[in-house]
Amino acid sequence: MWLFLILVAVPIIEIGLFIQLGGFIGMWPTLAIVVATALIGSILLRKQGLSAMEDLRRNAETGQSPVGPMANGALILVAGLLLLTPGFFTDSIGFLLMVPPLRALLIKWIAIRAQIKIYAAAANSQQAPDIIDAEFEVVDEENPDKNRGDSGWTNRP
Repeated sequence: MWLFLILVAVPIIEIGLFIQLGGFIGMWPTLAIVVATALIGSILLRKQGLSAMEDLRRNAETGQSPVGPMANGALILVAGLLLLTPGFFTDSIGFLLMVPPLRALLIKWIAIRAQIKIYAAAANSQQAPDIIDAEFEVVDEENPDKNRGDSGWTNRP
């Protein structure tokens, strides 16, 4: 449901911002801003992405957990995609994700939320296992047609 709302709301917000800003500064300056943010976004993506890859390599060499650099790199990738997507709302979110302290806060928030869900799942799994009551019938393997019923599924053609 959240994904549907995002997929509907973001384009509507972007269209509204294009109309408002385009009416205020004109079409060509608006398009120039869109192209400029895409260029700036690609430069930031390359610079910060290479930095994240270097952190990941360093952690792998020292035997540290790669989770932090991988999460950082994933958010940099999302930020780059948002910056390359035409629009002012997505550019704003993309630029915010390019700020390392904000990325660190978001990673901590996501980690806390993930731990809560993992803890809840673990607590639920400690309940008594489900008991399934069933009946069975031993089938004569030497004469398989002996125990077949007369339904359409068990009759051979």
